[in-house]
Amino acid sequence: MGSLTLEQALSVTDGTFQAGTKSQSAPLTVAVLDSGGKLISLQRQDGSSMMRPDIAIAKAWGALALGCSSRKLAQDADSRPAFISAVNVLAHGNMVPVPGGLLIRDAEQNILGAVGVSGDQSDVDENCALGGIDFAQLYSDDVTG
Repeated sequence: MGSLTLEQALSVTDGTFQAGTKSQSAPLTVAVLDSGGKLISLQRQDGSSMMRPDIAIAKAWGALALGCSSRKLAQDADSRPAFISAVNVLAHGNMVPVPGGLLIRDAEQNILGAVGVSGDQSDVDENCALGGIDFAQLYSDDVTG
């Protein structure tokens, strides 16, 4: 399994901020984790509130830990709340099952890491994260399903 480079992580972050500017989002915080779940980059735009770094990291961490987008985790929380609650206990509360956390993949679909975005509505966060991944010429999973 490969992992993201710092350059790639910063490119994802830059692209996410550009997508946020284009969509006129609220100030965003972007966390990028490597394939082992360790923080590579954490950047917070001016005006992004103080809990946003923790939320962004938890969105990315949950996606990476369970191998799916945090949107999928939110769907699981709706259909299997006891399971997601139990997993979050095992994760010591480090998982936020709402849209905005995405796996980052290479062209061969290998997981390189994850990005978590927080600051606006969860759907906006997710769309900005997708923009960041695309900007870095990397890939994620289909989150429309």
